[in-house]
Amino acid sequence: MGFTPRLFLGVKPSKTLVFLPFLLTLLLVGSQGDNNAMDNVSTERLAEESHRQDSANLLIFIMLLTLTILTIWLFKHRRFRFLHETGLAMIYGVLVGVILRFGVHVPASMSDVILNCAVNASPATLLVNVSGRFYEYTLKGEVSRGKGHQVQDDEMLRKVTFDPEVFFNILLPPIIFHAGYSLKRRHFFRNIGSILAYAFIGTVISCFVIGLIMYGIVSFMKVVGQLGGDFFFTDCLLFGAIVSATDPVTVLAIFNELKVDVDLYALLFGESVLNDAVAIVLSSSIVAYQPAGDNNHSFEAMAMLKSFGVFLGIFSGSFALGVATGFMTALVTKFTKLRDFPLLETALFFLMSWSTFLLAEACGFTGVVAVLFCGITQAHYTFNNLSPDSQDRTKQLFELLNFLAENFIFSYMGLTLFSFQSHVFNPMFIIGAFFAVFLGRAANIYPLSFLLNLGRKNKIKSNFQHVMMFAGLRGAMTFALSIRDTATYARQMMFSTTLLIVFFTVWICGGGTTPMLSLMSIPVGVDSDQDNSISAVLDGTQRSTKHESAWPFRIWYNFDHNYLKPLLTHSGPPLSSTLPACCGPLARCLTSPQAYENEYRLHEDDSDFILNDSSVSSIYADVTVSTDASGSRTTSRGGRWAEGLEHKLGSAEHEVAIRGTRLVLPMDDPVEPPTTFTLPPPPSPPRSELRRHRL
Repeated sequence: MGFTPRLFLGVKPSKTLVFLPFLLTLLLVGSQGDNNAMDNVSTERLAEESHRQDSANLLIFIMLLTLTILTIWLFKHRRFRFLHETGLAMIYGVLVGVILRFGVHVPASMSDVILNCAVNASPATLLVNVSGRFYEYTLKGEVSRGKGHQVQDDEMLRKVTFDPEVFFNILLPPIIFHAGYSLKRRHFFRNIGSILAYAFIGTVISCFVIGLIMYGIVSFMKVVGQLGGDFFFTDCLLFGAIVSATDPVTVLAIFNELKVDVDLYALLFGESVLNDAVAIVLSSSIVAYQPAGDNNHSFEAMAMLKSFGVFLGIFSGSFALGVATGFMTALVTKFTKLRDFPLLETALFFLMSWSTFLLAEACGFTGVVAVLFCGITQAHYTFNNLSPDSQDRTKQLFELLNFLAENFIFSYMGLTLFSFQSHVFNPMFIIGAFFAVFLGRAANIYPLSFLLNLGRKNKIKSNFQHVMMFAGLRGAMTFALSIRDTATYARQMMFSTTLLIVFFTVWICGGGTTPMLSLMSIPVGVDSDQDNSISAVLDGTQRSTKHESAWPFRIWYNFDHNYLKPLLTHSGPPLSSTLPACCGPLARCLTSPQAYENEYRLHEDDSDFILNDSSVSSIYADVTVSTDASGSRTTSRGGRWAEGLEHKLGSAEHEVAIRGTRLVLPMDDPVEPPTTFTLPPPPSPPRSELRRHRL
């Protein structure tokens, strides 16, 4: 005898049938609510686990940087110069990559993994309908066949793999800005013509030399059956542009520590700064090459001209945007009282500088070029308007950010060697790439140096050329350009080969810098702040070491000193004395009161820009140094040559008069009979007869 509805519910059967649909609805809603609660709990648990994994990944890189800093301190303490901190960061990154790849395995849990899904394409975003609820899935990359059981391990490695957008928007801007902001403008502008030739013409030559050689190697690989996918001529040119970006951070660090010849340092540093900008614009132009017709990789003259126009447009637009942002920051800091609040002033300077990169990228230009010239402009104009506290803060802030970002990137490089999932290592392609990079660098340095020496009075010596050839290291920019797109077989092979090139140049070429300097007899211990002509005169040599600036730069200097400096800073002559009389009200409005106080004061960086025959008379001006018996000195000088002379002869105990320069040094001790003191003449000041010492 079973239970009836009447006995179970306590109501009549006819009434039970009326309430049955309502009861079923309540049961369904309750079960769906339980499922939703379970889904929410599962989602929260997954989010918490993902958060912990991300924190652990960041902790890995923080520990890598900490270990790198401590080891580099030990190297500096022991004066061990073979390995730079960037090379050490790469080694630590490689070790961690090996551990993560082969030593750590996530327990397999395939209960929530569906291996088969009937989708004909691979969209970036996938909406999945599960029981009326839509879930969004994003594409993370291709998983190789037969690796379905390694999904968890691949996910862990993918999380520690380099993210190009993070690099380009966060890590790259402080590195490039610091290069422009810390530029030694005096030596840079002395060699500006040679630097521009190496950076623009040399990079283009290197790109096409490497591209043509690699195209021949790829064609041979197709013949012998060593190529597993498509590899077109445009891919070869793109590879040439990528590996033409030099980053001799290791060499420059050693140069700075050993105080290598200032001209060699300026040539190498200036080329590397502008070379990165040219390489990234050149790669963008090659990617924009689109000939008409079905074959997108055939040669067409109009498409080539269009790519050249894209190169000029992107570079000039990025340059203008970076300079405009620097001008705007200079005007804001000049006509406001932000200098009374150094913290706000530093914050504004930092945000305006960083926004230059993002603004250029958002407008379709290249942020690298924009932020580079923004840094140069900020150093030349805005820096003069900042308070002393803000000047120190901005220098130290960007130096710190540059150090951390650069070592973070090189750690990523070492890790990516084992964490990247789509490496394509082809021995024939790798050997050919090393050969092509060597020839491309040689085609850049030696022919251009020969042509430049035809017009330079201060020749680029052969040992300098050999060091520049040897110091063509590849680094952060090359790595970033290669990892930005790894979707095709050709791009994956290019990335894997580029990684090996960076490792070799940083470890081998960077480590061999000190022996190379000794082998090439490069002078070290040179004081970059001391004028070269002083040492030449005091050493008794007759050669002239003055660098004559080209006439276009002299024109630019006059325009900058008379108009831009007074407009954007508090230095230089007032605009009322340089602009026409009809612009008097505007000139008085744009000239700050400090400019009238500094009317006759010339900043040190200005006086160092122009060094030619017409300026020698002001450089070799009168200087009088008086010293009392206690040894304290008072100086009245008119030129840097006299200042250096005072430094060299400050310990002498005589009164000396040399070509209009007199040092008055009274003495307490008895004096020896007068002797004649003669120095060789400076390059071109007016001659006057030498005078004897006076007592």
